[in-house]
Amino acid sequence: MLESLWNFIYQYFIEPMYTRSGYNPYNTLVYALLLGFGIIYSYKYIIKPLKIRIDERLFLAVTPMVVFGATVRALVDGGILPKNPLILTPGIFFTAFVLIVPALVADAKLKTYPKITVAWGSILALWANYLLITNVKSWEPYELTLIHTAVSFLAVFAFYRWKPFERLYLYPVLAHYFDIASTVVAIHFYGYREVHWLENILVTHLGAYFYYPWITFILVIVYYGLKYLVPDEEERYFWYLAIYILGLGPAIRDPAQLVLQIG
Repeated sequence: MLESLWNFIYQYFIEPMYTRSGYNPYNTLVYALLLGFGIIYSYKYIIKPLKIRIDERLFLAVTPMVVFGATVRALVDGGILPKNPLILTPGIFFTAFVLIVPALVADAKLKTYPKITVAWGSILALWANYLLITNVKSWEPYELTLIHTAVSFLAVFAFYRWKPFERLYLYPVLAHYFDIASTVVAIHFYGYREVHWLENILVTHLGAYFYYPWITFILVIVYYGLKYLVPDEEERYFWYLAIYILGLGPAIRDPAQLVLQIG
């Protein structure tokens, strides 16, 4: 019984971390539940007690740490850093979380928010990007990603003129369109495989550019779902922050991974 349980855990949770064989229905469900509980309890037991307002400053404060985590993950895939559960997905999320919480606490207690958090995240991000820049093989994937990103950003800003959603939701929308661009470039131009099981099925049959309508559809559903299910404004904004991080992380990681591997 214990051996069967271990084999199940290894096959569906541990092995995919090292082989990048992708997500599956089992780890997707577990990680989604962990994410949901993590958001709820982080807001309740960290953000609220520290009296940190959920606004643009918090989005700014966490961004350098997201850049650090995403770049480190790419450095592992590029063979620059050794594989370790703490810097593989999903471990890197926990590592970044553990690194940023003390900075947020210090900022809140010393009334310096968000200076310490931004400075600490920036130091780590600069170190990671130094390793990235000194090991780049080709900048072409990043150039293609930025072109796709710029075009989609223009479309988003043009649509936002009609204020179709709350201002803070603009940040996760932009982060996810950046992520779409990096994913499309990786799959369409360089033959990479989608690691998320459902998206892999869709992309296989409909092509990489199907990501644009698919993710747009998800962003709309998530927005109105949160508007209905999370009436408390501050708590809802914290969910927006989580969605922003989930988009920005892969958006940073994917092109960074490509420039390390594509010669």
